[in-house]
Amino acid sequence: MTGWELAAVSAAGVVAGGINAVVGSGSLITFPTLVALGVDPVTANVSNTVGLVPGSFTAAYGYRPELQGQRERLLRLGLASGIGAVIGGILLLFLDPGVFEVVVIALILVACVLVLVQPRLNAWLAARRADAHPHGGAALWLGVLAAGVYGGYFGAAQGVLLIGLLGSFLDDHLQRVNAAKNVLALIVNAVAAGLFIVVADVDWQAVLGVAMGAVAGGFAGARLGRRIPAPVLRGVIVCVGIAAIVVLVYG
Repeated sequence: MTGWELAAVSAAGVVAGGINAVVGSGSLITFPTLVALGVDPVTANVSNTVGLVPGSFTAAYGYRPELQGQRERLLRLGLASGIGAVIGGILLLFLDPGVFEVVVIALILVACVLVLVQPRLNAWLAARRADAHPHGGAALWLGVLAAGVYGGYFGAAQGVLLIGLLGSFLDDHLQRVNAAKNVLALIVNAVAAGLFIVVADVDWQAVLGVAMGAVAGGFAGARLGRRIPAPVLRGVIVCVGIAAIVVLVYG
């Protein structure tokens, strides 16, 4: 990877780290960037997951005040995230690569739709929150498990899925839900990354580029993300997602 390519990946990592801290879907920035630079899609997904771990940590760390009092909840749901991440990572490694290239297009489309409908989703969740189960229950645990499988397999819009689940089943403020989302996403990325490092083909230059940018982006997103207009974020994510589909189909 040349110097300018590494710089491009790092820049994408900054944006992805910030978006992940605020919304989720940062992989829609870094993954297509790696693919556009010639990295094999499966290797790009693996390397992207490993590289985003430091940024996931900084995003979760930046939400420390909102995490107070959520330890028991996160221990319970974190187990579901970890189990799901292992299942999703194994599916990624052992399914035929051709299957991944087909499935990932559908996943990106679903992620883009989720990002577009997020305002209506949030309004629907706000209307339901008064009747939400105080501890989430088995339904939330299973939903977080499924989100972990998705995150271990691909991960784009994992944060949107988690916010939707947590907001549906927990009677809590959105900022605390977002803080919990960051911790669960960190668990998924870290567990899947550990699996990939042991058994998968990792492009360490790509990991370095993504990680350097994601750390800075995670800090910035946690501190300043609430000031970024949501329509701008959604527009960028959807445009990049469409670009990823074009690259995968015609690249």
